[in-house]
Amino acid sequence: MSECNHNCSSCSQDCASRVPEPVVPTADTKIKKIIGVLSGKGGVGKSMVSSLLAVELAQQGYSVGIMDADITGPSIPKMFGLHQQLYGDEEGIFPAVSTLGIKVVSINMMLENEDDAVLWRGPILGGLIKQFYTEVHWGELDYLLIDMPPGTSDVAISVIQQIPVDQFVMVTTPSKLVSMVVGKAINMAKTVNKPIVGLVENMAYVKCDECGHEIQIYRNDETAATAEKYGLEIAAKMPMDPELANDADEGCIESYNGDLLKGLVEKLK
Repeated sequence: MSECNHNCSSCSQDCASRVPEPVVPTADTKIKKIIGVLSGKGGVGKSMVSSLLAVELAQQGYSVGIMDADITGPSIPKMFGLHQQLYGDEEGIFPAVSTLGIKVVSINMMLENEDDAVLWRGPILGGLIKQFYTEVHWGELDYLLIDMPPGTSDVAISVIQQIPVDQFVMVTTPSKLVSMVVGKAINMAKTVNKPIVGLVENMAYVKCDECGHEIQIYRNDETAATAEKYGLEIAAKMPMDPELANDADEGCIESYNGDLLKGLVEKLK
């Protein structure tokens, strides 16, 4: 590969730093800030963080939307108890709206059955994510949160290239394995010059119901080392909470009685 001269108009390479063509949302869409919730791998809690962050913002009076960009593993609608099909008009698609007024768009609300597999290749997935931004009546939002696809694949790159993300929130766990892979996602965000608000450490501890003592699940907490290595701040630590897990499973994430991400919200303002 030849050395990059930063002139994308004369280059045929499809690299992560390519300057994308501008995309335009629907005429009634006005979004103040777009936040991508990202991690290096699946299963670390991106969707949980996206959902809790949206709830915290909505409870503070902000207008919020969530774009479920994890097309092959969508879970946002289930957490909010949203099972209806999306509908639209000639100009675009109308998002579903939660109890708190959070607007949600997900492939799961476009499938005949919620458990149908999405067997699509990268270009089609990227095209649908673009549609979620350009063809949805998001209206006026203070924040649009994007629950990103896991990893650094072409689908994740499509989000970064096609949608004007302002900042990223990086989700990790104390695991050495997860921290290593999260480093790849951090480097991807830095490659495209997108700021990272901070790290959210999920599954950080378990709190004893009897005495309140915090039990550390992992022998070594790798999150602090990751934060220091990449010059990031740990914005929040989330426990393994049976109540939170149950509320998510039952579609009642908005009723969770916790303020785990208040500190993160302050950093987004």
